[in-house]
Order: sequence, then C-alpha cells, then structure tokens
Amino acid sequence: MDINTATQTIANDKAAFDAFAKEVLGTEYQDPNSLAWLETAFGLWTQRFNAIVANGVPHENWGVGRLDAVGMIFNRLTGLDIGPPPSNLLVANIKPADAPVRYPFLWNAAIQDYTQWPGFAANGSDLLGLARNVGEVYGVFGEFAPKKEKWSLLGYDYLAGNSVNFSGLSTLEGLIKKMGPPKYPFPVDQALAAQGAVVFNRTGNNGCADCHSIQPGKSRLFNKTWRTPILDVGTDSRQYDVMSWTASTGVMQGARIPFLNDKLGKTEPSIDILTVAVAGSILQHYGSILLDTRENGASLKAAAPTADAKTASIPELRLKNNLRELKEAFPRSRGEGRTVMKKTAPDGSTAFKYESRVIQGIWATAPYLHNGSVPTLADLLKPAAERPAQFNVGRDYDIEKVGLASSQSGVSSTTVTTGCENRNSGNSRCGHEFGTTLPDAEKRALLEYLKTL
Repeated sequence: MDINTATQTIANDKAAFDAFAKEVLGTEYQDPNSLAWLETAFGLWTQRFNAIVANGVPHENWGVGRLDAVGMIFNRLTGLDIGPPPSNLLVANIKPADAPVRYPFLWNAAIQDYTQWPGFAANGSDLLGLARNVGEVYGVFGEFAPKKEKWSLLGYDYLAGNSVNFSGLSTLEGLIKKMGPPKYPFPVDQALAAQGAVVFNRTGNNGCADCHSIQPGKSRLFNKTWRTPILDVGTDSRQYDVMSWTASTGVMQGARIPFLNDKLGKTEPSIDILTVAVAGSILQHYGSILLDTRENGASLKAAAPTADAKTASIPELRLKNNLRELKEAFPRSRGEGRTVMKKTAPDGSTAFKYESRVIQGIWATAPYLHNGSVPTLADLLKPAAERPAQFNVGRDYDIEKVGLASSQSGVSSTTVTTGCENRNSGNSRCGHEFGTTLPDAEKRALLEYLKTL
C-alpha cells in the first residue's frame, strides 16, 4: 500500500514526476524521447499496480507468511494480463483476495501426488511440476500477454512478451527434489519420542499415520510419489469461494482448451483460463507437437524432433515426450475427468477438502492448518473452541508447544481467528480435531516425536 501511494503521487503530480525522472534518467533527462518513454511506461505500471492493490489485496486478512495465493494468481492473470493493450487490464476481473493461506513448505513438494491446498493439482512428475510453477509465476511477477495468431498451431501466441524461464523452472524443481526436511536443532527426549511414535502410528482419530505417514501415491509416468489424501476435516472453507470465481476471458475468448474439442467463451471459470494459459504456453514452448482433433476430443502426437532436440537436457526431453500429462495438471470443468471443486450433498452439506501432506519437518512450519490459524502443534491438539482466538506470527519459537512463541520480536503480525460458528471467514481455527481427547502424557509424547520427523 505504501508503494502504491508513493507511485500514485509521482504519476499524478508533475513536480514529483519531474524529480523522479531526473533521478531515473540522469543525463538522458534532457532527451525528450527518453522522458516521453518514461512517462508512458511509468504511467502504465502505476495504473496496473494500483488496479491490483486497490481491488484485490485486503492486507488486514494477510500477515507475515500468509496471503491468498490462489486469489492473487487469478487476479494477476485475469485482471492484468488478458485485457486490451496497452494496459492489458480487465479491472472488473479483480476481486478481494480474502482467503489467506500459509506458505507451504517446499521440501518433499516434488513427490506429492497432488498439491495446492485444495489438492486440485496433480503432481509428482517433471511436467506437472512445471505446470504448477508456470501458474505460480504468472500469479506473482511474470509477464504474460497472449495474442490471437491464426498461423499458430494453437491459434494463439502465448510466448510473445512471456517472461517465463522454462528451463530455469525445471532446474529449480530439480533442486527442490534434493531438498530434505530441516533437522530439529534442539535436544530431543528420545525415550519420550519413542512413546510418541506409537501414538503417531495408531489408526483412527487418535493417531496420525492414516493421513500423514509415507505411503505410495499415484504413479506419475514411472515416478514414485507419496500419497496425499484430500479430505474435509472441518477446516476453513473460504478458499473454495475463490476456486468458484469466474472472469471475462478478454483477448483469450475463443482460445482452444488443450485436449478438449472446446474453446473459452466470453466468461469462464478462472481456473479454466489459468489452465489454458499454462498449458498453451508449455505446449507452444515444447512445440514439436501436432493437435489432432478426433471425435473423443483432441489428442497429441509427437512430431519430428526439432533442431534443438539433440542439445536438449534430459528433463526437457522427458517433458516433450509426455505432454499429454498436462491433462491432469489442473481441475477440469468440462469433458472427461471433470472435477467439481465445490460439492453439495443431498442434505445441503458441502465438502471442503484440503490436502493432508506427509509431515516430515512439521515442527518448522507453524502456524498450522492450511490457513495458518493455529499457532502451535500443542494448540492443534486442543478442541477448536480452546485454541487461541488471537496470536502473533514471527520468528520466535516455543520449544514446549512446538510452534510460535506467544510474544514475538522483530517483524511480526497478528492473526485474529474465528471459531466454528464462522467456518467461511478465511480465518477460522475450526476443524482437524484429531488427538484432542488424548491424555496429556500421550500429547506430550506425540509432540516430542513430531520434532524428530
């Protein structure tokens, strides 16, 4: 907000812009062309930045290590990238990003068979990892300006003005594969931890292994993965409101939906627009493919190797050979394999499912639950009504409770939560009431064991 206020002042105050231009241009300040270029470029930047900040970022619901990631991906893509040039803005597509989640931990992320907090993204292979990362780049800082192009294989040029470094993203995903969980840096009572292991490995509501132990996941083109159960355990439901967003498709109206004999209409689910943007970009980048439309939809056939195939890296060659796997990268709102993100049962109840990850390194990932609404693992073992209604988020750690210390020094923010009476607040501490009836001695043992994972 401070940056937006400052840049709006510069853009709308002639004296302020003049002083800014002198600092930026230096000796080129006297050149009228340079001055005109800066005024145009800066004006567009401030217009776009103001649009996303003024319409999509409710800072009061965010905080240290917590933001509405999916909402901002949708806002950034549909609000800033697919409108008419030169601004590419569609301000009406930008909505309040009010479903904050905590940053997920990166270690072991590459081998989950599903990912994203609602578990909507298939995962566990080079291509699926690339799709996940391209979508995140578009939602954070990437440049994306698709253009209709009748000569293009896909009918659009998704790479003109596209800043995604595909090779770099593949390299980063390779590094994530090598990343292991951090080792607990403080002393551990090994005898007590051994007792906690027994509790952890129980089945049912007073154990953890059913959902959080290492189990074989869905095979991804011969890659071994870890099972990631997607369950409704009563936690905050707000992110499902975001998953049901729709948006005007702007310049992408009529864009072909990969692997389907269908096109984007004037208004579509935001997740479908993201799917086309990501899949279209990857298909064009690894472009030695032919789209062959058949009665049962579109299929992909590998074409003759391109000139750079001989020098391509092994991961890149694997990506080229397995492009059909993109079909699983995101939810599908139409066609075979359709995924409905919000399901209403006959009795009117609604299932709001989130991923249950293998929890190695869980001691280092406070606050807990997908929306970061519980400060410590000790608090998570209490009924929702007994969990803190407010707490500070920062770097200071509580060894006994395993999580955030009650007081924080340095950079911090305050999270104010709601209970089960308002599960859809975005800040609800409700749900995941597993282990809450354990005896205190078993809770202490379980906490000690979780430090060792």
